[in-house]
Amino acid sequence: MNRAIVFAKRNLIEMSRDTLSYIFCAAFPIVMLVIMSLVNESIPKQANMTIFRIDNLAGGIAIFGQTFVMLFTAIGVARDRNGSFLVRLYASPMKGRDFAVGYILPMLAVAIIQVVLAFGASVIVSLVTGDELKILGLIAATAAVLPSAMMFTAIGFLFGTLFNEKSAPGMCSVLISIGSFVGGIWFDVDGTGGVIADISRWTPFYYATKVARSAIHLEFTAENFLWPMAVVIICAGLITALACMAFSGKMRADLA
Repeated sequence: MNRAIVFAKRNLIEMSRDTLSYIFCAAFPIVMLVIMSLVNESIPKQANMTIFRIDNLAGGIAIFGQTFVMLFTAIGVARDRNGSFLVRLYASPMKGRDFAVGYILPMLAVAIIQVVLAFGASVIVSLVTGDELKILGLIAATAAVLPSAMMFTAIGFLFGTLFNEKSAPGMCSVLISIGSFVGGIWFDVDGTGGVIADISRWTPFYYATKVARSAIHLEFTAENFLWPMAVVIICAGLITALACMAFSGKMRADLA
């Protein structure tokens, strides 16, 4: 485990040196939060559209930000695999699980910092707009989005393992677009209904967004929170296991 912690520190330092990680993981979600809040202010009150109201938007932005954690996880893993760094480490006593922990753990830390920044910005927006935002709900949501952070990090780990440094970011970008849409970050999936809602409910992104929003509203019912949380946890576990197996397989192939 000590080897994994040392490796995790190295990966965190490497990410901290990348300026783009600050832009996409921290600044961009907050910029989108502000823009969508301005959009909400321009919508006539009689339209009764609440998706961009800060108590709904904050949870969606938290999940949106995690998709960029996925992106930078994939970039980091793919970059190390394409270079000679990992080949040298394969000769060390490190096991496959050490590499997995070393890549996933720092990104979870980044995801926590990211959601704290996003929720802090949400509080400021709520004070400016006058919309109610429950602080206790934000605290609950900070813990509630950890399984989805694990899920997105595991997806990034998987993509970085399976694809090279050029292909992995592209695959993540496609998933960011799809996940944002079917996750209901920018529109009300349940209110829309139809085929779109049916497709969304077959993806974990929909449930990740639902967990975040329900936690902020302190709605811990089976339908709104418990069942969506179970889906996200199961998906996170399965994808993490798959990513670890894929990495171990690539590791054995490189050593052969």
